[in-house]
Amino acid sequence: MKLPIVAYGDPVLRKKAEEIDEDYPNLKQLIDDMFETMYAARGVGLAAPQVGLPIRLFVIDASPFAEDDEDGEGDPSLKDFKKVLINPIIIEEKGEKWGFSEGCLSIPDINEEVMRPSTVVINYLDEDFEEQEVELTGLAARIVQHEYDHIEGKLFVDKLGPIKKAMIKGRLDAISKGMIRVGYKMRFPNLKNKKR
Repeated sequence: MKLPIVAYGDPVLRKKAEEIDEDYPNLKQLIDDMFETMYAARGVGLAAPQVGLPIRLFVIDASPFAEDDEDGEGDPSLKDFKKVLINPIIIEEKGEKWGFSEGCLSIPDINEEVMRPSTVVINYLDEDFEEQEVELTGLAARIVQHEYDHIEGKLFVDKLGPIKKAMIKGRLDAISKGMIRVGYKMRFPNLKNKKR
């Protein structure tokens, strides 16, 4: 089932999410719904707060980045990079910071260059509640860092400088009021009881 994606301005996107255990109600269904929602919105990652749930869970499928883009810059190592991360903890961020144009399904039509460390070590539980620890670099690390920010109550626009923030403020306000057209269901915080 496709879930509505929560838009910028909703308080759930600013909450530090809570850990969950294996008894979390309908967890398997939620994970399936999150993947379906992410694919329908043509995203590569989706965190539970983005569907209104303040829990430490996100899903990723970076395979779109495996294919060559116009510059022939696809990353074949991302071909099968599909993961469910439950209660993740970033152990270490390291390496040189590099810029990449990021977007977010909760902040449609805004893409800005964000600087992040090139490598991340993350510990998490997979969908079978088996503990995993991986070191990721490049786009895989960036996607994980972006989604991890969501469960910490942070957004990619928080990483922008004051001038950039001022330049997009009007567009962010418009998103929170539902004054935007998107190709997927959204829930807007300042548009009561109306879904688009």
